[in-house]
Amino acid sequence: MAERNYYQILGVDRTASHEEIRKAYRKLARKYHPDINPGNKEAENKFKEISAAHDILSDPEKRKLYDEFGEAGLTAGFDAEKARSYRQWQEQSARAGGAHEFDVGDLGDLFGDLGNFSRARRRTRPGPMRGADIEATMEIDFLNAIRGFQTSITLQRPVSCEICDGAGTKPGSTPTTCPECRGTGSKSVVQGPLQFRQTCPRCMGSGRLPGDPCTACGGTGQVLRPETIRVNIPPGAEPGKRIRLPGKGEAGVRGGPAGNLYIVPRIRPHPLLTRSGRDLTMELPITVGEAVRGATVEVPTPIGTVKVKIPAGAQSGQRLRVKGKGVPAHGQIPAGDLYLRLMVRVPKEKVAHEVIEKIDRAYTEDVRKDMRL
Repeated sequence: MAERNYYQILGVDRTASHEEIRKAYRKLARKYHPDINPGNKEAENKFKEISAAHDILSDPEKRKLYDEFGEAGLTAGFDAEKARSYRQWQEQSARAGGAHEFDVGDLGDLFGDLGNFSRARRRTRPGPMRGADIEATMEIDFLNAIRGFQTSITLQRPVSCEICDGAGTKPGSTPTTCPECRGTGSKSVVQGPLQFRQTCPRCMGSGRLPGDPCTACGGTGQVLRPETIRVNIPPGAEPGKRIRLPGKGEAGVRGGPAGNLYIVPRIRPHPLLTRSGRDLTMELPITVGEAVRGATVEVPTPIGTVKVKIPAGAQSGQRLRVKGKGVPAHGQIPAGDLYLRLMVRVPKEKVAHEVIEKIDRAYTEDVRKDMRL
């Protein structure tokens, strides 16, 4: 599948500022939001696509990784420093015709996480091994993320085979020495001018192969089982911030503990509300009369309707703060605030000429007096 160009998706240049990206996203979000296009699958997919692009490009760290490495830089476990070092090594080797000097100690650090390399030393047969972690992305409604909720997900999880107890061997069968590594658990690997020893891929470093493979799991020691897991999304869940479910990852090997399941929230934008940390912002339309004389209006919030006092002489763009009506409190984390950006709406219908003149006479100074270039 071709790599997505997040800049093209939002219709901005690679040099676009944070504000330009935000404006482009909000314009597209209003156009393709599912609430505005009910039942339109194409619009729904487009909305998901622009939401993913905004999630990456609005985050300075994610954008930096994407600009340098593409989508590969956004995958779980990606190590940018090791990738840069490896790329530098390749470039230096190419310039030097394939030969380059390295400090042996540095090589272990460079390749240590890129294939379980070791520096020419015999590996001992491993004991119990912890199961791998599982990461799953969950798309969450904006208001649900604010309020918090409980849900259930069903996953196909690798669990220990009950027939062979995770050994991968048919009960009663005798294990044999691995012919690939001759029982050492590791193999010699040549990488350019360098030579390393790598965990044997056939026996996974154990040095031995099971005799007859277990027919239930095919010799892997694990089988896939559907499991329904209860997930608690706390109030104020943030996009990309993982939620850990201990022991719900892949089963361990050779009696090792299971890994963890990590839920990564992807929060759908809201057509009215935006979020910054624990604070929320919303545009509040008011009439000309409400702006001039002041008023008390009802405003919907994620935790219910509140009454807000509009001061007399309010201006378009003026911000009002409603304390404690942002993201609700959770544990020791206090509630955020709701900020209302006033937008004075001028009537679309024609207004009597004398009414307009009366309003104009109420201005005591030139409204453009501060416009100086």
